[in-house]
Amino acid sequence: MDYKPVVVQRHAKPVPNKHSAESRLWRQFKHPVFVKEYAPVTSVHFSAAKPHRYAVTAATRVQIYAPRTQKVTKTISRFKDVARSGNIRPDGKLVIAGDDSGLIQIFDINSRAILRTLDSHKQPVHVARFSPADQTQVLSCSDDTTVRLWDVPSQTAITTFHDHTDYVRTGQVSPNNPNLILTGSYDATVRLLDARTGECEMVMGGSSADGGKGAVPVEQVLMFPSGTVALSSAGPILRIWDLVAGGRCTRALSNHQKTITALSFNSTASRLLTGGLDQMVKVYDVSSYKVVHTMRYPAPILCLAVSPDETHIAAGMSDGTLSVRRRQQKSSEAKASDLVAAAALRSGAYESFLGALPTIGQGHVKSKQKVKPVGDVNEFRVETKRKKRLKEYDRLLKNFKYSAALDSVLRQHVPPTTTFSLIQELIHRDGLRTALSGRDDVLLEPILRLLLKHVADPRFGEMVCDVAGVVIEIYMSVLGQSPLIDTLFQRLRKKVSAELRFQQDLVKTKGMLEMLFSSTALTSVQ
Repeated sequence: MDYKPVVVQRHAKPVPNKHSAESRLWRQFKHPVFVKEYAPVTSVHFSAAKPHRYAVTAATRVQIYAPRTQKVTKTISRFKDVARSGNIRPDGKLVIAGDDSGLIQIFDINSRAILRTLDSHKQPVHVARFSPADQTQVLSCSDDTTVRLWDVPSQTAITTFHDHTDYVRTGQVSPNNPNLILTGSYDATVRLLDARTGECEMVMGGSSADGGKGAVPVEQVLMFPSGTVALSSAGPILRIWDLVAGGRCTRALSNHQKTITALSFNSTASRLLTGGLDQMVKVYDVSSYKVVHTMRYPAPILCLAVSPDETHIAAGMSDGTLSVRRRQQKSSEAKASDLVAAAALRSGAYESFLGALPTIGQGHVKSKQKVKPVGDVNEFRVETKRKKRLKEYDRLLKNFKYSAALDSVLRQHVPPTTTFSLIQELIHRDGLRTALSGRDDVLLEPILRLLLKHVADPRFGEMVCDVAGVVIEIYMSVLGQSPLIDTLFQRLRKKVSAELRFQQDLVKTKGMLEMLFSSTALTSVQ
């Protein structure tokens, strides 16, 4: 008959894990790199094209950083005033930015040469970005209350909107429709503009009667990739708007203590990140809009961005600090992205990735697979079973060396679940007394330390009491001969007394709570 190894009992952890799987994912963004700028960092934007360089706007310059080294690769400082909203075109070749003089400039990202200049705005331009659906068009929003959609080749405004009555500090072109523009203004309204008609199609928030006076200014707007739902932040309130239902507000959340100044999606738009002046970044699950993780920063946050491959989180702060948190990408994630790109190339969809993905060689597309030779179908193969090697304590138990088996699980690297599972097996074999007998003070010390450590553990408390009873019964006649053993027994007694007092206090507290609940129930009935 084969020997059956000791079954290690599984116990629930006494202290539950406070970090969920979602939180553990975001906690992987660590090793933050802090870069000190000369002025508040007002904008951070990642390029959609690999290697996902990012533009940081602060003071009178836009700097391009390399994500691997966190070093500045290009500096664009050809601005007359404070620069705003540095934005990289999806193909990663051009950069656009506005400044406080009202000037908008488009640069070649490599040579830093000025390619286009748009100068119709008369006041600071806080939004200047390329249209994601049409790369030849540019959106600009200014403090002169106007919103303009530009044609880059001709340097002319396609459409100019005058619907807002106060500063326009945020705006975005719809990801799936180049004619729809979502804007937010200090007149406390969020508007959906249509470039085909040149009119405002939808007004959300504020009051049409007074133009939203007295309401909270809108700091940021963000549209889902589907173009059917929009987000806006006004003060510490985050609102969700259903564009299909005519701009109806479906939810309003308030998880920040101060104004929300930054909104950003992850690569799949399944998570929303919000940053605020309360120095906090909160991560929402967009399916339920519950906060799944929170990150704290050393200063109020002005801008926030997540890299397309979800390996970097960059945040700009009011004290001029740029913080970049990094996460090591798993090999499986990298392989998955390469397989997606290879499949797209094989399917003939190369044009959709033109400029957004690097050239993928033939060696990356075709995987090297070893083909195993196949024998005769009529052949039978005898399955070989490898015999499992027994643990040290199992080998000792098999030879009825109970004392040595117990010593083998009293070492520091052995988890307590294994130790007490072996003790339970010794109890079943009626060998516990044999394993504990005949020990001197050196061999008895680890047993007493084990009992002292786990006497108050609810997983092992009952078994500790049983073992302690056997130890006291065996060695009662020789107590007082070793100062170390006497000290351990005294500590064990004190710990048991403290645990008994604690249990008595718990029973008293339980009785008081039951009285309070009973009186509350009687009052509610009356």
